[in-house]
Formats: sequence, C-alpha cells, structure tokens
Amino acid sequence: MMIIKEVNSSKLKKDFLDVSRKIYEDDNNWVCPLDKDIEAVFDPKKNNFHSHGKVIRWVLYDEQNEMIGRIAAFINDKKANTFEQPTGGIGFMECIDDKEAFILLFKTAENWLKDNGMKAMDGLINFGENDTFWGLLIEGFTHPSYGMNYHKSYYHQHFKDYGFEVLYEQLTNHLNINKPFPERFTKIAQWVSKKEGYVFKHLNVKNFDQFAKDFMEIYNDGWRDFPNFNPIKLVTVKESFEQMKLIMDPKLIWFAYVQGEPAAFVVILPDANLMIKSLKGKLDLIGKIKFLYNRWKGVNRMRAVVMGTKQKFQKHGLESAIFIKLKEYVIPLKQYDELELSWVGDFNDKMLAIHSATGSVPAKKHATMRKIF
Repeated sequence: MMIIKEVNSSKLKKDFLDVSRKIYEDDNNWVCPLDKDIEAVFDPKKNNFHSHGKVIRWVLYDEQNEMIGRIAAFINDKKANTFEQPTGGIGFMECIDDKEAFILLFKTAENWLKDNGMKAMDGLINFGENDTFWGLLIEGFTHPSYGMNYHKSYYHQHFKDYGFEVLYEQLTNHLNINKPFPERFTKIAQWVSKKEGYVFKHLNVKNFDQFAKDFMEIYNDGWRDFPNFNPIKLVTVKESFEQMKLIMDPKLIWFAYVQGEPAAFVVILPDANLMIKSLKGKLDLIGKIKFLYNRWKGVNRMRAVVMGTKQKFQKHGLESAIFIKLKEYVIPLKQYDELELSWVGDFNDKMLAIHSATGSVPAKKHATMRKIF
C-alpha cells in the first residue's frame, strides 16, 4: 500500500529533494536543480509569495517505504480569483511511471485545494513568477536550460488521463549565435539604433536599484493586458536578480530608453545548467568549487529569461536593436554558440514574431494545463 506524507520535517524535506534524483538517475539529459533553489520557493523568508498565499507539499512512498513521487500544491491569493473559477496550482511533481501513484498525488493536491476553496488546479507551475519551474515538458526532451522544467515523456499522458487539458503552450526556440540575422531584421535594428533619442544600455550593477525600477515599469506596462496578469513587485524583481547574481553577465542584460523613458529590456543569462550539472543539486564546499571552476571556464549556451516592451513602443523595433547590441558584445567573445529564447506563450503573437524574425528554430514545448474539479 502506498503512503503519502506531508513534508513537515528535515527528513521529509530531504526526501522531497531526493525523489527527483531517483526518478532521473539514468537520464543523462536531466540536470538536477540546486537544492537551495527548490527550498527557496518554500521558504517565506526568500519567497514573498508567502505573504499572499499558502503552500504545502508531500512525498509518496511505496510498500517498501521507497520514495516514488512528490507534489506541491499552492494558492496565490492575488491570482486565484481572477479566473472563471477559483484556481490553485500544483508543481514540483515527480513520479515513477505508475498510474495509481500519479492519481494519489493528484488527488491529494486536489483535496487540499478543494478544502481551501479552489475549484480547479493549474500545473505544472511555480509558487512564484513564471520565469522558472513553470510548465510540463511535452516536446523536446533534450538538455534543459537553467530554471526550465524537464520531465519524463510519460508525464503528459498521466496528466491527460486525470482530466487535465492544455490551457496554453509555452514555446522555446533556439538561435544559432554564429549565423547572421536575416537581412530585414538587421536593417530594422540598425535603423532603430541610430534614431535620435533612442539609447541602449546594458545593466550596471552600481545602479542596480534604478535598473530594477525600470524593469518593473516596463514589465508591468508591457504585460498588463494579458489575461490574469498581476503586476510584479519591486521586491520580487530584486529577489529574482539576487538569485541571478552568481551567474549573470551584466553585458547580456540590456535596456532600451526612448527620450529618457524606460521602453524595453531583455534579460539573458549564461546557461547555468552547464555549470551545475556535475553538482547533482548540492552546493556544498565541493559543489561551490566545481561551480566556480565551471563558471570561470565558461559555457557555450545562453538563455533569454524574459523580454518586455512598453505597449506604446511595441512597434518601434527596439527588440531588434537590442539583439544587435547583444551580438556586438557576444560574437567577439568566441564563447557562445546558442541562445535559447524561452519561454513564450502561444498567445503572445508579438513575441513569437520577434523570435521568428531572428531566424530561430523550434526546440521545446511546455504546457500549462488545467483540471477543473
């Protein structure tokens, strides 16, 4: 008989983290997320979503008391009631390929959400912003970039069998850095970059607070009309950038200004998964030494974590100009080969058009799925 336990002790926290190491122990594509990154989601001191929501998690064991699965459920009070029905979420789910195990995990989370007034659940999502740990991988089971979910291919069928339906797909494209941009893209970018009053700056850590405010201003304006959008807080921006500090290169994070007004940005990071793969999630002393060595050695992949443009500037070609500025910095380094453009919702026609214009090619699909109770 399978047993499911709420995580409420140090032992169960460790088991929760170890489940994924067991599920993927023979999968060479998988990269174990850092334990500290997972635990930060469940720590009220490190995740401000706890101030307006609640979260719970469980570990599933088989008859021999072996770990076979895990799941977390959460409610974001600011977002739950913006849907047609009150909707919570599930995430960080891992499980062996066993129908009854999946059902027990789903049912446990569903019952808790029902008890807390929810009438539906979305998954797999994060108890936080959607730039990390968001979406169920359904296509492109290759090496994941840092912060992007990776799953076994059988997960998708178990979700469908339980009654989940795709709410939207998150598309990821790959761009060959050494391949020239299409001619039309380059012409627009060069024209925009020379326009009077148009200024492009990479992140300056000495003026971090101002850049954080500019980021928030652009993001909240550019995304405000998307369904169920909740404005991002300055504290969340600062938390996210704090997490990036170890790996970020300020010259890969660019802002565009029009007549002094913050207008657009793109945040690109070296793919930290190439730096942490050998760590197996552990950032202890040995792990830190390995990480620092790998960071010093450098990696050949980048990930565009998030892009944004204020609505009134969305047809000004600012994104094209930013990409040209990035390439002017990246090409002479002779370090990077590939840029992952992730993730863009299938509802975001403008951003998908930008991806297409760069000459990028399809690479992965994640799905945000919903089960209505």
